[in-house]
Amino acid sequence: MLISDFYRNGRFGLSFEVFPPRTDEGMADLFRNLTDLVTFSPSFVTCTYGAGGSTRDKTLDIVTRVKREFSLPVAAHLTCVGATVANLREYLREAATRGVDYIMALRGDPPKGESEFRPVDGGFSHANELVALIRAEFPAFGVAVAGYPEVHQEAASPEADLEHLKRKVDTGGDIVITQLFYVNDDFFRFRDRCVAAGIRVPIIPGVLPVTSADQLKRVIKNCGARLPQALLAKMEAHTNDPQGQYDVGIYSATRQVEELVESGCPGVHFYVLNRSQAASQILRSLTLPPKTKRGV
Repeated sequence: MLISDFYRNGRFGLSFEVFPPRTDEGMADLFRNLTDLVTFSPSFVTCTYGAGGSTRDKTLDIVTRVKREFSLPVAAHLTCVGATVANLREYLREAATRGVDYIMALRGDPPKGESEFRPVDGGFSHANELVALIRAEFPAFGVAVAGYPEVHQEAASPEADLEHLKRKVDTGGDIVITQLFYVNDDFFRFRDRCVAAGIRVPIIPGVLPVTSADQLKRVIKNCGARLPQALLAKMEAHTNDPQGQYDVGIYSATRQVEELVESGCPGVHFYVLNRSQAASQILRSLTLPPKTKRGV
């Protein structure tokens, strides 16, 4: 099944993104939380990939275990950071051997302490080169690529950023999963610009629920998304009340996803941070398309 098929013909695709934990306890927590999340019939689960391949084995271990234990399609992230083309081929061969279904093909962020991306000798400079490699040599993989509703922080202009995205799609990207955002109008404008540019693949909003003012500030600082002042003010009105901040965050994220679904988005991708409570509470509050139309 193509990854884009989860979003075609009235289907609604739901997906979750996790990351490789550092400890055995974290791994146990991750799979305990996934047991809860899979009750919502996700289309697939993705797992991130550390800079320079630092979590390579864990990433593949996690997605193959998810596929085995939950009978779900899985996507492994892959970045160009610190990797030669030979390294990328090796990873893709291993992923194929393990039965991974899809690849989230990314250029990747600069390593910690560096301000700009620099390819290694024999490596790629752009994600579209990685997409081209997958399409040419590993055509069985479905390919997801990243989009940026508020423009990538390193892009020369919004126009240049959109050109990069179209290149990734034209090279073989099946779907676009966006960076997180908190102002839906930013996503809607981005979606309209993609359509105007001739991008015809499904564009899936990425959502990260935040449950405290400190978390919101930290997320905004790390990714450069627009700070929703009204949400921050409501959270800060509960300065000494963690539950109050949590409730504000859950309500806001629920309304955000509800509006995205009502606007015709073909699916939603949740960045769950290896937890289940927030996403589960949001999904229980929503009326998603019937299960018979879900991307399963």
